[in-house]
Amino acid sequence: MNASFNARLGRRTVLQTAALALGLGATALAFAQQQPQQAPPGWPTRPISLVVPFPAGGTTDVLARALADKLSQSLGQPVVVESKPGAGATLGADYVAKAKPDGYTLLMGAVHHTIATSVYKKLPYDFQKDLAPITVVAMVPNVLVINAANTPAKNVAELVALAKAAPDKLAYGSNGNGTAQHLIGTQFQASTGTTLLHVPYKGSGPLTTDLLGGQVAMSFDTITPVLQHIKSGKLRALAVTTARRSSVLPDVPTLEEAGLKGFDIGTWFGVLAPAATPKEIVARLNTEMVKIIRSPDFAQRMQAIGAEPLGGTQEEMARQIREETAKFAKLVKEGGVAID
Repeated sequence: MNASFNARLGRRTVLQTAALALGLGATALAFAQQQPQQAPPGWPTRPISLVVPFPAGGTTDVLARALADKLSQSLGQPVVVESKPGAGATLGADYVAKAKPDGYTLLMGAVHHTIATSVYKKLPYDFQKDLAPITVVAMVPNVLVINAANTPAKNVAELVALAKAAPDKLAYGSNGNGTAQHLIGTQFQASTGTTLLHVPYKGSGPLTTDLLGGQVAMSFDTITPVLQHIKSGKLRALAVTTARRSSVLPDVPTLEEAGLKGFDIGTWFGVLAPAATPKEIVARLNTEMVKIIRSPDFAQRMQAIGAEPLGGTQEEMARQIREETAKFAKLVKEGGVAID
């Protein structure tokens, strides 16, 4: 009887030890995947992908290409801009969040991602936990523009009067549900007592095309994709959405100056990497990018498209993301904006 008991006890111990080993192995693997890996020697040794979560032609794409051009020179490897648009910029963010954390896949993120955290009920990634901030590249003011031929308003007051005369008829385009343009439109309606028709697009490129074609009457897009059309007279700028006027549109008032209180929303753009990317790589990218962003040549390129070059530390970008996520969560709740 003792021999039989000892045999069963021995088999049970072996099975328990094996199970424990398997469990510990799986835990160790999961832990290793979450931890920053060691930087490979000689990084980078091949092209780097800079993912833009909007279609080509928009502000994010323009900024990404300007940065990629200079970064390719400083790193000695091509930095290729790759468009992955959709779902208010969240598809591209999800792609990078789940990419191999080896420094070869980066995201050109934007303010939209801090809004999406509150707008979307479920996201397949956590913007603050799954992505590592590198640096903020630039800030671009948003501007309220209308189709000059189809919409007769000369100022914000006249536009509000048009909207009130035809509820749910005046259409405004955005870069997608849950983006800054969508939220600005929501706040604009709340501030003016109007009801506009929201038309979401995948990015500034298709939005601008339809705005010029008269398919939508207005937008709250960033200055970059509409600046040339404002100068040509095809689009009319009525106000900027930031607290200060834009240096490239000095004659255009702020929404605050136009009589709407509490408006101060601009669109920032910055680069992030998968969270477990080696710290040495993230630090190297920060150093190289900040050097580029603060160069006179890059500043000149930004001025031409209405952008303000910034640059800064990883910690500063992380703090900005935390603060804006909290700020926009409040605005989203007040505006009742939610997407399944």
